[in-house]
Amino acid sequence: MGVQGLTGFVEERGVFFTELRVRDTKLVIDGSSLYHRLCFAAAADFRRGGDYGAFAAAVRDFFGILRCCGVAPFVVLDGGRGAEDRKLPTLRGRAAEQLRAAQGLSRGAGGCLAPLLTREAFVQALGRLGVPFVQCFAEADREIAALANSWGCPVLSLDSDFCVFDLAGGYCPLSHFQWESVRAGDGPQGCYVPARCFSVDRFCRHFGRLNKSLLPLFAVMNGNDYADLAALEAFFSKVRLPRGCAAGKGGKHLRLQGLLNWLSQFAEPTEAVENVLKYLKKHQREEIRELLCTSMEDYAPSDVNLEDFFQNGRYECEAARKADVPQWVLDALAKGKLAPFIINALILRSTILRVQVENMQRPSAHSAALPIRQVIYGLLLGVSQNTEAASPSKHTHELPVVCEFDRCQKTIKKTFVQAASLPTDFCDDRFPLDKLMEMSASCRQMLLLETLGVKMSCLESIPSHLQLPVAVTCYWIRCSEPKVKWHQLKALLLMIVSGELHRINDDPGMSPKILRDEDDSTAYNEFLKWKEKKLQNNDFDLDAAHSFCQWQCCLQMGLYLNQLLCTPLSEPDLSSRLYTGTLVHRLYQELKSTPSVENLFILSPKMTQLYLLLLNTVES
Repeated sequence: MGVQGLTGFVEERGVFFTELRVRDTKLVIDGSSLYHRLCFAAAADFRRGGDYGAFAAAVRDFFGILRCCGVAPFVVLDGGRGAEDRKLPTLRGRAAEQLRAAQGLSRGAGGCLAPLLTREAFVQALGRLGVPFVQCFAEADREIAALANSWGCPVLSLDSDFCVFDLAGGYCPLSHFQWESVRAGDGPQGCYVPARCFSVDRFCRHFGRLNKSLLPLFAVMNGNDYADLAALEAFFSKVRLPRGCAAGKGGKHLRLQGLLNWLSQFAEPTEAVENVLKYLKKHQREEIRELLCTSMEDYAPSDVNLEDFFQNGRYECEAARKADVPQWVLDALAKGKLAPFIINALILRSTILRVQVENMQRPSAHSAALPIRQVIYGLLLGVSQNTEAASPSKHTHELPVVCEFDRCQKTIKKTFVQAASLPTDFCDDRFPLDKLMEMSASCRQMLLLETLGVKMSCLESIPSHLQLPVAVTCYWIRCSEPKVKWHQLKALLLMIVSGELHRINDDPGMSPKILRDEDDSTAYNEFLKWKEKKLQNNDFDLDAAHSFCQWQCCLQMGLYLNQLLCTPLSEPDLSSRLYTGTLVHRLYQELKSTPSVENLFILSPKMTQLYLLLLNTVES
């Protein structure tokens, strides 16, 4: 993420950092960087689809430390790809990298791959902990910088773009933020987190008093997530870049440091751009000038006032207004009640489906959830059966399609998916999205359950927070290919029950209304003893992994459809161990050899009853 090679360059030369004791301050946090950092720092088993409970515990511990140090965190998350979709080539490249990581993991190699629902688990954990957060319309960098400057506080991230912004409170890289080594303060001052802060002033002084206003031009010319201007190779091949005072380890950073030294001779960006253009062919100059100037705007102050959002809860964004995004959709996106997937499908008619550790010889695990996505697209893009029937020739030709980037064998390919036609009583002459807020909860619930192929009468005896996962499980059994195996289903349901048992016995954030029976405590202790036993067969079953990946894909799209329909069913809490990959794989292996594992919770009548209830519901 960020400016190519810049993180390595500044890390090799520690002179650009100052020591910082983080306490008694506001702190603006790049949410995307943080959840990836916490996810990868945990000793996670990335092959088996994620342990969201352990991840949520790491999130809780992190913000608990900040609270102890008097730090007020404000988390800012990236939203969609933006109306111009300029970052698509970079994102497609990252999707290809993730596919290579998934392939390696599936073969037993090492590597890291964020589990599919990590972002959703993070957003839920923030809400549960009461941490203020916002999800932006598009890339969040400019809004993070503007908010931090309005408060004069540091930015916490792991994105070298923040070396380019002129930040009043500085940029603290997560790699130097020692939150697990919190220290006691001197005298009356409280404890603090030791950190290092990047100083843009030190950085510019290092290159002959380089003007800070030239850093955006440096980032664009050097290459970042938005700009990789091949046409500038002519400039680099002809210009004589000085080595200057930046000599050190050199090597791969020679061009980077030479460019910084070359730029230091100019007073401001316009003069520097004109000198760059001299090295290019005349017919290229105007186009490259426009590209450079447009790309430098990515580092200009944002017009979005996040301070106002955190005070009043309303998110105003000119880019979203120009894209005709309904205000209720924008507000829901900002509050984390809609996913970036939704905004990308709405304004770009394009989505990127994240790869998992699955069987690469089979169709993508996301194929199982295709009918759910088609209903989402129908809601967003406006397709009703009555308008289609009224003018079949016209509307058959004009049914909206969405471009999906997904795995096909061992490559990322794009396919065009047609939106589903919605029931006739669901739409009038307006787009369904405009009408959604006026519809009754029962009508919205009916569409959700019809999509999942479940009747509400089947779910009424299920605890409300488990109704959506159970409905999704029914859908998964019906739509998965190859078909779900009996032991896979039982393992999944036992895993859900174990999450409930954990929630009752060992969850500090659990509602006090839930009564803990002695039987539940006994069953939980026995379950923990069982978990500690060494598993006789810890082989990785790729077909089982593929099936559980399909369940996660179905759950993800079930969550998104439920959110878009304004949650007619309660949203399940991922942080309460709804899905634990290592556990469900172990249960599956043991059920094959030791069927008595099905009686794992027999000491708790309540949990035994819940398991049988879940099993009977999905069977029926």
